[in-house]
Amino acid sequence: MAKIILVVDDEPDIVKLITKSLKYEQFEVVPAYSGGEALAKINEIHIDFVVLDIMMPEMDGLEVCRHIRSNFNIPILFLSARDRDIDKIIGLEIGADDYMTKPFSIQELTTRIKAHFRKVDRMFEEWNGLHQDNAINNPPSFSPLVLNEQTFEAFLNQQKLDLSTKEFQILAFLKNHPNNVLTREQIYENVWGDEYGEINTVTVHIKNIRKKLGNQCDFIKTIWGIGYKYVEGQE
Repeated sequence: MAKIILVVDDEPDIVKLITKSLKYEQFEVVPAYSGGEALAKINEIHIDFVVLDIMMPEMDGLEVCRHIRSNFNIPILFLSARDRDIDKIIGLEIGADDYMTKPFSIQELTTRIKAHFRKVDRMFEEWNGLHQDNAINNPPSFSPLVLNEQTFEAFLNQQKLDLSTKEFQILAFLKNHPNNVLTREQIYENVWGDEYGEINTVTVHIKNIRKKLGNQCDFIKTIWGIGYKYVEGQE
């Protein structure tokens, strides 16, 4: 089935341009021209990916992102005329998975979206193989953190965590390699792969993950000068 992309921008010409390009790549596109309309569409239709403009009247993209993150685990790519690093960091901290500045290359936008879905497909294949190996070679053990890698849902002490797609992917990668020190470069390569982005976003996402796990579940340890490792219990 074709993936469904929600394109949200108050400029009809931009929505039309993105829609034409995505349809050429065999995506199905749902347009929305305001934050309120976007949220209504998400509640009515299954959406696989959101392209979201930040600068919109009445309800801006940041507020739309907050609403989406409180109810859905859908990948979000921000479009913005703001190109400062702080604006990108704010967007990622709120819950976006990617960020592009206007004016943007329509080819790069479609490439990033296609790369996202390729990456998800590869991760499913790798995780399925990893789980089969773990089931054979390792006895089951209790963990307060449970990750459903088919639905991208995370539960801590049976309470659902509100993670973005990239946050879930990072946490799953770390948890699947317990007690191994992983560099930012390794995390970036595994999660972002051939997508465009900046390696510093790894640090931002891990900061968000730690905040959501809380102080009582300090599973992600910083190995200064090297990277991070996932540890449950006492080392």
